[in-house]
Amino acid sequence: MEPRRVLTFRAVAHQRSFSRAAEELALSQPSVSNQVALLERQLGARLLDRAPGGLRLTREGEILLEHADAIAERFALAEAQLATAVEGRRARLRIGAFPTALAALVPAAIARLRASHPGTNVVVDEGTDDLPARLRSGELHLAIAFQESARPRREPAGLERRDLFREQFMVALAPGHRLAERSEVPLAELRDEDWSAASGDGLIVGACRAAGFEPNLVSITRDQLAIRALIARGLVVTLVPQLLAEAFEDLVLRPIAGAAPTRDVYALLPPGGRHPLVAPALDAVHATAAELQGAGRGQLGTRPIMCVRTGCMPKRA
Repeated sequence: MEPRRVLTFRAVAHQRSFSRAAEELALSQPSVSNQVALLERQLGARLLDRAPGGLRLTREGEILLEHADAIAERFALAEAQLATAVEGRRARLRIGAFPTALAALVPAAIARLRASHPGTNVVVDEGTDDLPARLRSGELHLAIAFQESARPRREPAGLERRDLFREQFMVALAPGHRLAERSEVPLAELRDEDWSAASGDGLIVGACRAAGFEPNLVSITRDQLAIRALIARGLVVTLVPQLLAEAFEDLVLRPIAGAAPTRDVYALLPPGGRHPLVAPALDAVHATAAELQGAGRGQLGTRPIMCVRTGCMPKRA
């Protein structure tokens, strides 16, 4: 198949209009129609049908569009990676990460990277579900993501996943809380408390439901400063990941008695020619994660976490 025809078909398929696709591609409408017609003759199949309200993809068209999107994505990534190569080794390294990693892991890793590679220019950006697409487009060179450990392993298409560690969650309480002197806190004993969580159906709510109660959510936010302030004033309780142990050192952090939720933190890398600083950046992330996990061990005082490059697990007594 001739790539230009495939990409022309892609524009028509997304626009559901020959005229709008022609505008997008800066071509004449007859030229666009002709390229799609030639592609259909070459394949021996109709790709588009006219329907009320616009064009409709045939089954063959749906199959080809999936591949056309992948081709366009790789062209965009190639363009971005070549631009970086032309700019030279000192081009900016662009890292995307979820909010908790940006609060603790990523800044310390960048400082470590700059110590070993002076003059490094790094741009960081927050992201969650959009990180894979931004890597595939070339907008990011490296991403730090997570998933709940209990869920099936996530392998974003076209990207390489590098596992970093498994992270436990712990209970965060105000210093004067009635359970502050406990060495471990059963979640069921917090059923009557007001809670803060990042969402109404995420890991924290799931852990509470597994403990037999529906948490009374009075705060739904990802802002760690806001969460810490609410807890410090005794207004809410919550679960915090071990990466935030140092940032939350003014609070009472306790292991969860019984089964505790965990999440897997991992790096995502794009295919093709990677930025030359991706490898040393990953080394810096690994080293920083080990340090932060060590800080978490000191905060918790019990249930130490053993970190290795492929994951973390509780040490057994």
